[in-house]
Amino acid sequence: MDIVDRPTRSRMMSGIRGKNTMPELTVRSFLHRAGLRFRLHAKLPGKPDLVFPKYRTVVFVHGCFWHRHEDCRYATTPASNPEFWQHKFAANVRRDAKVREQLAELGWRALVIWACQLNEPRLRALAMEIRQGK
Repeated sequence: MDIVDRPTRSRMMSGIRGKNTMPELTVRSFLHRAGLRFRLHAKLPGKPDLVFPKYRTVVFVHGCFWHRHEDCRYATTPASNPEFWQHKFAANVRRDAKVREQLAELGWRALVIWACQLNEPRLRALAMEIRQGK
């Protein structure tokens, strides 16, 4: 492969979708079938994936790799340029915490479901947790 053909980090990262990911679609489909109605990507801090105005609750569907799910096998650090990645991941975690704090100040409850947790028992528990926020 020529140097010209190598993908650059910016080109690679620009291909990563932020909305309508498979984990997000799985959660949306399950919660809709469970009778919960929501808005998508509302203009709230952090642009939550799902917003339940009736329950003053938002849900973030976090990828384990990007948002650093603690003790998860998918939260690995790439071997090349680890300092860059550690800095990037730390900034993501700080931003996530700040967003949850801002939402709490506005009276919203923020829930997080991790991509590795997308199984029926966990999704049922999430639906119950949303409904309890009323």
